[in-house]
Amino acid sequence: FHKIHRVHDKLYVGLSGLATDCLTLASQFTEHCNLFSLRENRDITPKMFSKLAASMLYEKRFGPYFAVPLIAGIDAAGTPHIASMDCIGALTTTDNFLCAGTASETLRGACEAYWEPDMEPARLADVALSCLRAGMDRDALSGWGAEVIIITPRGVTAKRAEARQD
Repeated sequence: FHKIHRVHDKLYVGLSGLATDCLTLASQFTEHCNLFSLRENRDITPKMFSKLAASMLYEKRFGPYFAVPLIAGIDAAGTPHIASMDCIGALTTTDNFLCAGTASETLRGACEAYWEPDMEPARLADVALSCLRAGMDRDALSGWGAEVIIITPRGVTAKRAEARQD
């Protein structure tokens, strides 16, 4: 199943965790964003979507979804926004990178070593795929490939890489 879901042209959400909860959250996110678009006659901003997702997860805090969202998007001014949260909606935002999933600890180390500010989109995609491969190789629960989505003001590009399948 797909772990990266398109909210609109400039906003994507990645979900790691229990497959059924990830798919349920993805459909609920889509439903809420479609209602927002109909009501407001515009797309939801990445910052607003992050707060919406955190609120939806906090609402279920006594019986949480076993899913961790990672949100990436660009607002109308072209400013990037990345955010993540735990399964009860504790929001984390940053300017550089975020990691989620079973390989997040090894991913974090690789990202700290290779990430640089103001990278070109092609270089960023290559670095992200290298970090994902390094993280997956060191985590027994990860695998089956990786997908990187690069969002720029000019458009969206996707890269996919195969990984071990054991």
